[in-house]
Amino acid sequence: MKQLFFILLATATWNVQAQKTYVLGDQTHLCGPISLADLQQEPFAEWFSENYNVELNLGAKQKWVKRLKDVNVDIYLGSWCGDSRKWVPRFVKLWDELGLDRSQLNFIALYNVEGKQKQGPNGEEVGKKIFRVPTFIFEREEQEIGRIVEFPASTLETDLAHIAFGYPSAPRYQAANYLLDIFENQATDEVSANLNTHYHHLYKLVKRSNELNSLGYLLIGKDQLEEALVVFHLNSLLFKTDPNVFDSYAEALLEAGMFAESLANYEKALKMDPENENATAQLALLKEKMASEG
Repeated sequence: MKQLFFILLATATWNVQAQKTYVLGDQTHLCGPISLADLQQEPFAEWFSENYNVELNLGAKQKWVKRLKDVNVDIYLGSWCGDSRKWVPRFVKLWDELGLDRSQLNFIALYNVEGKQKQGPNGEEVGKKIFRVPTFIFEREEQEIGRIVEFPASTLETDLAHIAFGYPSAPRYQAANYLLDIFENQATDEVSANLNTHYHHLYKLVKRSNELNSLGYLLIGKDQLEEALVVFHLNSLLFKTDPNVFDSYAEALLEAGMFAESLANYEKALKMDPENENATAQLALLKEKMASEG
């Protein structure tokens, strides 16, 4: 069962040299704007080379490639992330094979530490609606024309062709993207006031409860607890029989100091899953706290 905050086994420390790396446990990771050369140096070179050196079966040169010559791609990645390690080098390989210029590619590495999940050292991800990594954002004249999130909808080549022709595949996690866009443009109380409208819209977008659950925890990591509570609330309306949803909502309510509401949601989680050890333990602590405070 997910906890509100995961416990780091070691303290993260930052390498002040160019703010490009930090150390988590015994591993070095990248952070902030980086170059392709950074990815090709140890300790990243091994996984970069392994995935760059994949065989591509492109056949004849594609005519649509010329449509991408004025397109820049911002690539948000995590050197700690398996999908980033796999798909970023493969994307670069395809870009090279298509004869496109590497100068069109911009790489931004994000943190994976408590309180800074999927964030850059200078807020490079702010306003970009980064939910999963890697995220490839394609821009022409500073306007987004498409994106690939986490891994391709079809194949990298097919996804690139769709973007080149102006018909990008719908990015994954549309429910999360919808809410991130709403929060960017509306105050939280305004979103709450129109909860029913958002519920009906999300009902058509979301497939599994873990999408919005993950978004809620991401927002907490960004110190956006009010927005996280709205997300968890909506998720509890969308997935009324999932005990983990109510457990997570209860944790967020507890963090917000809303003890009675937290208790009610822990009880709902336990009613659906009586063997939920986290909910049992947290409920006991919460009842003790509420009793001691009168």
